[in-house]
Amino acid sequence: MKNVHIMTHPLIRHKITMLRMETTGTQLFRQLVEEIAMLMGYEALADLPTREVAIRTPIEETVQPVLDGEKPAIVPILRAGLGMVNGLLALLPHAKVGHIGMARDEETHLPHPYYCKLPSSLSDRLIIVTDPMLATGGSLCDAVREIKEQGGKHIKCMCIIAAPEGVEAFTAAHPDVELYIGALDRCLNENAYICPGLGDAGDRIFGTL
Repeated sequence: MKNVHIMTHPLIRHKITMLRMETTGTQLFRQLVEEIAMLMGYEALADLPTREVAIRTPIEETVQPVLDGEKPAIVPILRAGLGMVNGLLALLPHAKVGHIGMARDEETHLPHPYYCKLPSSLSDRLIIVTDPMLATGGSLCDAVREIKEQGGKHIKCMCIIAAPEGVEAFTAAHPDVELYIGALDRCLNENAYICPGLGDAGDRIFGTL
């Protein structure tokens, strides 16, 4: 599908396998989520704009590239998306960070927004939305819609695990937004959980099982 990028790097695939294991404890799970986010970010940010600047090395003067444009914005979907933020900040320490809160109704499986705080000047920034799990796609669709309504134009989304149903729903709603996926899983079960998945990412990140 256009604008859908599924990661194939062996390190990403290996670390996602470790995430899936039910024996992986909270500390290691949290560390792996950060590491995967950083590795995925390296791929997703390959087209960042640059400009040439004059510098002096210990040897001579030279012209070299640096990042250009407004500082990117990282926008995690609360709460699980928070687990990916530090991995991206390791690559983009100057980035702004916003937050969008979405809660899932356990009966209808539909998302309900409860919080939104975004950086200013969204139209001039690259906005990276993070959520470890793309299940039905409802939360990510609504979060991107909110960002667009507040002026966001250049948006990329990063999810560690995705179900085909969620990918289809998201690309239908936002065909202009690039989606980066660590692993595309088989399907959703009757409770709208990803199979084989890794359980509830938020509970495993924050130890609230």
